[in-house]
Amino acid sequence: MAPFASGLLVLTAPLPVLPRRAAAALAAAAGVVAGPLYVHLQPGLRLAAPAPLPAAPPAGPALLRALAALYEAAAAQRGLDLRVLLGPGRRLARPPRVLLASAAEAPGPPGPVQLGLQHLAAAAYGCPPRLPALLLGGPGDAPDGEPPEEPGDPEEALPDFSDVAVGGTFDRLHGAHRLLLSACCLLARHRLLAGVADGDLLRHKVLAELIEPYEVRAAKLREFLEDVKPSLRYDIVPLADPYGPSITDPDLQCLVVSEETRRGGEAVNKKRLENGLPELALYEILLMKDPDHSQNEEEKISSSSLRQRLLGTLLRPPRQDPTLPSRPYVIGLTGGTGSGKTSIAKLLGQLGAFLIDADKLGHAVYVPGGPAYERVVAAFGAEIVNEDGTINRKVLGAKVFGNQERLKSLTDIVWPEMARMVKEQIREADAQGKAVCVLDAAVLLEAGWQDMVHEVWTAVIPEEEAVKRIMARDGLSEEVARGRLRSQMTNSQRVEQSQVVLCTLWEPDVTRKQVEKAWDLLQQRLSPDRGP
Repeated sequence: MAPFASGLLVLTAPLPVLPRRAAAALAAAAGVVAGPLYVHLQPGLRLAAPAPLPAAPPAGPALLRALAALYEAAAAQRGLDLRVLLGPGRRLARPPRVLLASAAEAPGPPGPVQLGLQHLAAAAYGCPPRLPALLLGGPGDAPDGEPPEEPGDPEEALPDFSDVAVGGTFDRLHGAHRLLLSACCLLARHRLLAGVADGDLLRHKVLAELIEPYEVRAAKLREFLEDVKPSLRYDIVPLADPYGPSITDPDLQCLVVSEETRRGGEAVNKKRLENGLPELALYEILLMKDPDHSQNEEEKISSSSLRQRLLGTLLRPPRQDPTLPSRPYVIGLTGGTGSGKTSIAKLLGQLGAFLIDADKLGHAVYVPGGPAYERVVAAFGAEIVNEDGTINRKVLGAKVFGNQERLKSLTDIVWPEMARMVKEQIREADAQGKAVCVLDAAVLLEAGWQDMVHEVWTAVIPEEEAVKRIMARDGLSEEVARGRLRSQMTNSQRVEQSQVVLCTLWEPDVTRKQVEKAWDLLQQRLSPDRGP
């Protein structure tokens, strides 16, 4: 793990050469700083000179290209929280613990360069005067064959506007978000209005259950913006529709869009004209390519791809329950009907897990002579019994469907007996020497069985896909299939109580890779010699 929790990297190279140097600079800094990593750009600055004064580079196309290169390079350093500062100001949200510069860009003895770093950080961001200051690489580490920088014609400055607007989901701020927001900060003189999608706008997003709550997204957005350019006023508002205040705010002058949201910007202007307001200037930012995207992910850097990469990973720490034996380690696998939970269970079984099928145990408690048979018949009447003495599950189901009181009467009888049988199966897994046991149970959370497991893993699928699967599998109408889904816990409710989330929306091979990743990470968690 990197030794410093946060850092400030000062880059003094001319802006036109920064795109060629960004990847090496950030790779070196990422080895020292866990994050966030702040970047101060000051082309041409001599750190060894007496008391260097902070200054922001001009807001032009070269600066935008440098920002794009830095944020794209940061994407290759998984987990690096990069914040390129666009103007000195108040104390940073996560004060730097170390100061960094490239030795290749800082000629002169190390002592004066390090002192210059400390003076700059203190003057620009109020950092303590004696922070550790490190030089990355050596004097000969400049890229080979890099052509000398030649003075060119002065660039045109970017347009500027008093009040600028932007909108998005802003889930887990990634490089493309940061470039978009940085452009907004360069264009705005006074205020940035940021609309954050919420409510129904999120319903059709990929893996919407994994989108962070609005309050979390808004807080992270504000922290980033106030770090990057503290001189602006930031109005951050939830968006319940695609337009929000952009069609009613008379002070707005510009809307920042990307290639894929430009049509939305044109729709905003149409609404503004209908409302008697002037059109907004539309400033378009190029999309950033994702060099690591997989076959089922978007080519651009996107929140949906990042959410897909969370599948199979540990989203929250496992339960710490001293009453649970450490072996076998029990995974509770749950999910709604049509979620593909059973296929995930089979894959886990192939990887070596001992499988417990709660649905089979549920059938066993109802058989004549089974632990719940007599009490269920006594509670629901002889009309639920077939001629051969077995319980007719369809008739019983019709009696309890939509009646919460009757359903509770049934589950109060059945679930404790199933839990007892699950515990017997867990003991059997232990007797067989199995290290991991998977309890495949659709009602895991409703029954309160999470107390029997170390981790909850949930299979999710969008409602529309689940409806199609239920209709095809069970021959049901769409209305009945939707009713069945809506009588269950929602995906979001399950995810809130889960350590690991999996999704079977894509090809079987994608599901298999997810499960293998989840299994490999589980083995690392269970390894006795794993690091801290």
